[in-house]
Amino acid sequence: MGFWKMAMETQKVSKARKPQSKYISGILKTQTIRWATPVLAIAGLWTSSLPSTALTLFSDDHDSYRVCAAQLLKAGVAQPAAAQGCATAIRPRDLSACVATIKQRTKIDPTDALAYCTRARRPKELASCVVDVSLNTKEEINPAVLNYCGRSLQPVTFADCVVGLRKEISLTPVQALDTCIDASETANGLTVSPTLP
Repeated sequence: MGFWKMAMETQKVSKARKPQSKYISGILKTQTIRWATPVLAIAGLWTSSLPSTALTLFSDDHDSYRVCAAQLLKAGVAQPAAAQGCATAIRPRDLSACVATIKQRTKIDPTDALAYCTRARRPKELASCVVDVSLNTKEEINPAVLNYCGRSLQPVTFADCVVGLRKEISLTPVQALDTCIDASETANGLTVSPTLP
């Protein structure tokens, strides 16, 4: 009798523990799912985007050089110069866009434009500067505009200065260019301060 009694009590205790253990494991599963779902979703999205990103980067680089060469040739740049310019450019599309914009909107020779666009840190800003100043000065000083815009560290601001001053003050194009380039170089600390005796 004692054996059966002990067996029955053990069975009652295990039955009493089962609902509690099911409840605790249910909570753990729910918490785990709540934490794991966003992490797995993000990891899945990231992983699925890797191959397409790699392919996009490769095709964009390949396409950039093709677009650069096509734009430069269309603008009238000789083939060797176009090949050299595109090959050495950090951003080939920006380089060709710079030359194409200057060619389309001014009377500046595309070979001259290529020389300055190649050296520019921000070719598109250089083009914007050259076009804005050339339109404002009625292209009286085209070759000089390339030089001034190329010297400026902030070509768009430089062009705004030239255009703005000429609208309110009767300055010759060269006076406006000199005034604005001197001011921009002084503001950027590029001029040497005079030495005291």
